[in-house]
Amino acid sequence: MPDASALLVIDMQAGLLHAPQPPHQKEQLIAHTVGLIHAARAAQSPVFFARHTGPEGSPIAAGSPLWQLADELPLEAGDRYFNKTRPSCFFNTSLLAELQQAQVKRLVIVGMKTDYCVDTTCRAAVDLGFDVVLVSDAHSTTDNAVLSAAQIVAHHNATLAGPFVTLLATDDVIF
Repeated sequence: MPDASALLVIDMQAGLLHAPQPPHQKEQLIAHTVGLIHAARAAQSPVFFARHTGPEGSPIAAGSPLWQLADELPLEAGDRYFNKTRPSCFFNTSLLAELQQAQVKRLVIVGMKTDYCVDTTCRAAVDLGFDVVLVSDAHSTTDNAVLSAAQIVAHHNATLAGPFVTLLATDDVIF
């Protein structure tokens, strides 16, 4: 398995997907993520789900309704779930050990939010020796005070492609 792949779905939680300010191209994000989950499973590639966990009492505290993974995601018992408290999916989590145990070399990344957890995790994964695929049309964010969400997504696709990730559209991803 020299090129074993895994899918990493970052922070596709009820509180982020169904917030008052929805993510850019929300329906596309959900549809593409669901399609990639099915493709990974069909290829017998592991699927990892990250949940951003806020402090006790916050809207996304562990176990709260907004912390839960979105209902639209086809979750299965064989998937792997982990919680994180920082933008990096690797910081103080089990992800690296689980990827190494599964002999994963190539990490396909989708999810939320482009400018925080997606960006940070892509960069960290490369530093840890993974070949990283960022799915250009399956990550998203919301507008900020300076840029629209569409601009943020486009900027990160352009910035990360090449030195950090291989940028592929959903239809071009093969597990």
